Amino acid sequence: MRVIPANQYQAKRSVDSGTKEQQDAVKAILADVKERGDAALREYTERFDRVALQDFRVSEAEFAEASALVSPEVKQALVEAAANIRDFHERQVRQSWFSTKESGTILGQIIRPLKRAGLYVPGGTAAYPSSVLMNAIPAKIAGVPEVVITTPPGADGKVNPAILVAAQIAGVTDIYKVGGAQAIAALTYGTEQIKAVDKIVGPGNIFVALAKREVFGLVSIDMVAGPSEIAVLADDTANPRYVAADLLSQAEHDPMSAAVLVTTSTALADAVALEVERQLVDLPRKSIAEASIQNHGAIILVENLDEGFAVINAIAPEHLEIMIADPFEHLGKVENAGAIFLGPYSSEPVGDYFAGSNHVIPTNGTARFSSPLSVDDFIKKSSVVSYSKQDLLANGHKIVALAEQEGLAAHGRAISERLRDFKREE
Repeated sequence: MRVIPANQYQAKRSVDSGTKEQQDAVKAILADVKERGDAALREYTERFDRVALQDFRVSEAEFAEASALVSPEVKQALVEAAANIRDFHERQVRQSWFSTKESGTILGQIIRPLKRAGLYVPGGTAAYPSSVLMNAIPAKIAGVPEVVITTPPGADGKVNPAILVAAQIAGVTDIYKVGGAQAIAALTYGTEQIKAVDKIVGPGNIFVALAKREVFGLVSIDMVAGPSEIAVLADDTANPRYVAADLLSQAEHDPMSAAVLVTTSTALADAVALEVERQLVDLPRKSIAEASIQNHGAIILVENLDEGFAVINAIAPEHLEIMIADPFEHLGKVENAGAIFLGPYSSEPVGDYFAGSNHVIPTNGTARFSSPLSVDDFIKKSSVVSYSKQDLLANGHKIVALAEQEGLAAHGRAISERLRDFKREE
């Protein structure tokens, strides 16, 4: 890994808008599914997934078969992870509220869940049952009555069994064997078999990402996520083997993933660089991780921890590990980070899989202004105003003045008509 001083490092941020050909292909697929519904889905499924399907919905028999194929150890791990995720996210639940003034005015906010949410789950070698839990459980806790999954089928026309098991654990039973941009189209516009949703969440390839970006506004989406990122802030108390392993845990995701060490210790920097090379040797996804480290990996040397935190806040990483003495003492210095992991035993994969925090986290520096997926993503809020006669008498002229300032005469008249009636009553 390259070692550079802090003043020479600049995080690489870019939005992958795809090629013109990819953009055009996505727009064509969206329009086609909107017009032809299931017929278009069948054609795209046969073209891209090499399987002919009439019924897209996963059957009870397929769920039962999947359960038999997943090992008891993995099932138990998913069950316990789901319990941790529920416990974490149940603490995020908001309540409706009302406030009554002495004048009789009542103000409030009503919290309601979305009616229907769609979760996109990648298929094939990129099947992530953990993402099923992370996306579906917050929706269920929010009270969304209808949560559905779309996921591409394998060549045998079936869905990865671990995904089906995770879905059952999360309480999702409606799963449709549709992938790619065509799945996003189905969730947005609806087809004969798949009802439209209010929000689409979940990761996917460039075609899925472009489709989500294209339909945003017709439906809500979680985010258009970029490649995974990790930044580790460490001093000379950190274990170089742990640091290197954690950097590689994200580097193996994608050649575009970023893995960055920020440290006050030259000795640690040298040791981590050697450890990364050593651990790369037998890594199954070596080619991916190696490309990530070479193109987007870095070790940044800083003079002190204050400078280190300044670098971290500028990067605004998706995942931040703080491996220093007394990390809690410095936690308040973190302004921009999606998820923060403190101490030597809080390896980032602990959060990815099991601790309970959500692993759908803002990337590409967007932690400067956005947050991990949560229960809040699956609710909507309505303001409630019951204004009293007393308050309208006291404040009506102020409202009229503001309306006139903005040149909106009808706004002001809506108030002055009432004020005129009040005067007649006197």
